[in-house]
Amino acid sequence: MATTEFDAIVIGSGISGGYAAMELCKKGYKTLVLERGRDVQHGEYPTAHDDVWDLPHRDKVPRDEIAEHYPKQNRLNWWVTQANKHWINKDDEYPYQEDQRFDWIRGHHVGGRSIMWGRHCYRWSDIDFEANKKEGIAIDWPIRYKDIEPWYDYVEPFVGIAGQAEGLKQVPDGKFLKPFPLNCAEQHLRETVAQKYPFRVVTPGRVANLSEYNPDVHLGKRGQCMSRDRCWRGCPFGAYFSSQSATLPVAEATGNLSIRPHSIVKEIVYDADSGRATGVRLIDAQSKEELEIPARIIFCNASTVGTTAILLNSRSDAFPNGLGNRSGELGHNIMDHHYGMGAAGVLPALENEYYSGRKPGGFYIPRFTNLDEETRREDYVRGFSYQGSAQRAENIPVGAVGSSLKEAVFKPGTWTIRMTCFGEMLPYHENRMYLDHSKTDQYGMPLITFDAQLRDNEMKLRQDGVKSAVQMLEAAGCTDITWYNSATAPGACIHEMGTARMGHDPETSVLNKWNQMHDVPNVFVTDGSCMTSSGTQNPSITYMALTARAVDYAHKQIQAGEL
Repeated sequence: MATTEFDAIVIGSGISGGYAAMELCKKGYKTLVLERGRDVQHGEYPTAHDDVWDLPHRDKVPRDEIAEHYPKQNRLNWWVTQANKHWINKDDEYPYQEDQRFDWIRGHHVGGRSIMWGRHCYRWSDIDFEANKKEGIAIDWPIRYKDIEPWYDYVEPFVGIAGQAEGLKQVPDGKFLKPFPLNCAEQHLRETVAQKYPFRVVTPGRVANLSEYNPDVHLGKRGQCMSRDRCWRGCPFGAYFSSQSATLPVAEATGNLSIRPHSIVKEIVYDADSGRATGVRLIDAQSKEELEIPARIIFCNASTVGTTAILLNSRSDAFPNGLGNRSGELGHNIMDHHYGMGAAGVLPALENEYYSGRKPGGFYIPRFTNLDEETRREDYVRGFSYQGSAQRAENIPVGAVGSSLKEAVFKPGTWTIRMTCFGEMLPYHENRMYLDHSKTDQYGMPLITFDAQLRDNEMKLRQDGVKSAVQMLEAAGCTDITWYNSATAPGACIHEMGTARMGHDPETSVLNKWNQMHDVPNVFVTDGSCMTSSGTQNPSITYMALTARAVDYAHKQIQAGEL
């Protein structure tokens, strides 16, 4: 490393970091990816082939182990399992602080959360990009759909998204592979909801799983989805998009990629004379040695919280409150989708119908409120979406043993439809993360502290989200409907974003329309930090589109002698 000269440094190896590395390498730049966690090669997924009976405690993690290592990571009581706990940070090793509860769920390893993500991919529309300006909330996005549409078109074929075109203005159609079809109960829900609520569309989830495999397009180490539904363990077939299976192998094939695991970036080094960043200063997690590595351009992709912590810690005389933080907005406006709300019901119909096998996604119901005057609500702004599935329940009668139990388990139970509501969170300046320099972790880094909460608009939105879920289950003819509205803390949906937002004005934002720092032009931020509002859509495909767009812009600026 000491003798290698790099054109570019990418901080983070997850979804956006892997994409940045690939695009930079393809354009000929010697690129160093810095990952604070361990190395993971494609195929090194230790529980990928295990059945539940192969795992200790039938995949459950004992309570004392949860209490010792995962009290925050497992606040939702289902996230940490024997099958995936090796991807999840231990809270006692990587502490953080809360002025108000924030569920920061993450893992440190090459590939990051691209190994663990839910894979749902939905385009944003101008309904999202124009909302802040129209409603007078926060600041205006500096881009519109027309600016990012060609980049959605660019990244989607490579990523490989199975989906169904619906012609909806709130979630524009993309470059889809054939969808994983709705099962009969999900199709029944689609048809009955459409009859009673024409603005509500039940469609197959748009997921980054290869329902079809084209080796000329799906480069890397990929293959067709086997519908095992074990995606969060890591896929040895490369059937879903991850850094390990897709972007990093393509980057490596160029000969321009270097990856340095166990590298905790302490700060980005700034030179006041040139007005540029000169490189990064890191701590080797194994030796605790500090190193400084120079580069011409730097892409920050350490995740919303990780990137913002690095920028806040990059202090100098020019930027005493964090690199590029002239606006004072760095760390503020933190958002996440909020859930912990939804409904379920028993479907008495279709008792003679069954399905075979599994699939990597169920159904999706895009936002249907506040799209226009006809769908406008008086009690809240923005909206919500749903993800769910229909399955036949296990048939295990209470008290059955012996031959009666054996006979019962071979008969399918009733159909059950479940849906979870994902709500939009507004960008409040008061919701923030910051560094506590009086307390440090095992590497001497200041502790990240969160101070954020759901507010009045979110609470009113949640009520309608639950009510609407019940309405749709009733329309499908469901009985025994149950609903829940347990307000989760920000972070629980693992879609945190917004702390280094894009904007027109350097006085109110950190980044320009190209994801470039207003005041440090050779530093780009293309992970969730850049988002100016949160939408209701899963955001990862938007991060990838913005990343490819930013690399293209940086490349053109370098060619023009501007960077």
